Amino acid sequence: MATDVHRPVTTKAAHAVRVEGLTRSFDGRPVIDRLRLDIRPGEFVALLGRSGCGKSTLLRILAGLDRDIEGTVLVPRRKAVAFQAPRLMPWKRVWRNVLLGLPGKPERALAERALDEVGLGHRTTAWPKTLSGGEAQRASLARALVREPDLLLLDEPFGALDALTRITAQRLVGELWQRRGCAVLLVTHDVEEAVLLADRVLLMDDGVIAHEQRIDLDRPRDITDPRFAELRAGLLRRLGAEAA
Repeated sequence: MATDVHRPVTTKAAHAVRVEGLTRSFDGRPVIDRLRLDIRPGEFVALLGRSGCGKSTLLRILAGLDRDIEGTVLVPRRKAVAFQAPRLMPWKRVWRNVLLGLPGKPERALAERALDEVGLGHRTTAWPKTLSGGEAQRASLARALVREPDLLLLDEPFGALDALTRITAQRLVGELWQRRGCAVLLVTHDVEEAVLLADRVLLMDDGVIAHEQRIDLDRPRDITDPRFAELRAGLLRRLGAEAA
């Protein structure tokens, strides 16, 4: 019998995320199969895996966007998600996009503070179509941060950015996490990105967490550090890829 539990945890709990026996099936085939996952408050976790392994499905479940599940899922009441596509409404100015979905009548100043935090204060009144890809992604992050989340879910948020913009966005997310202190789950295909940002990297395969790698490197991290290269190479081997 499906337990289908998706309820909030308090910020004082031992875990920001607690998942037990999670199963999600499509047409009778389990994409997530009795998965177990814990994320501590304030921890930055990166989730790697081949396409189709269930990474984005897991993130959608944690976000409360998919409830057709079996098992137990406990997450903070205050959570926010940013996807690869910024999903900005083209008929609303940037500051109004940031406030989308908030209850009541939040003031513009709330959006302006979040936009300032992501370095986009000068684009508050711009139309989304005038933003660069990096600026649009910053607006998406501001929309997540304005919710003051205890859990920030990032679904390949840098995947569509060019290399230089991606580096800037990665640095921004790392700084925001350290400033905010919320738990973060980053879904990514980029092993280097995972090692650069995360406290812990999880590899997902066949619907379960198949491997866990702690990243005990000082911050800010140096990709030329031999220990960084060793961790990156080890994760690539487990993913069935050769390190460059």
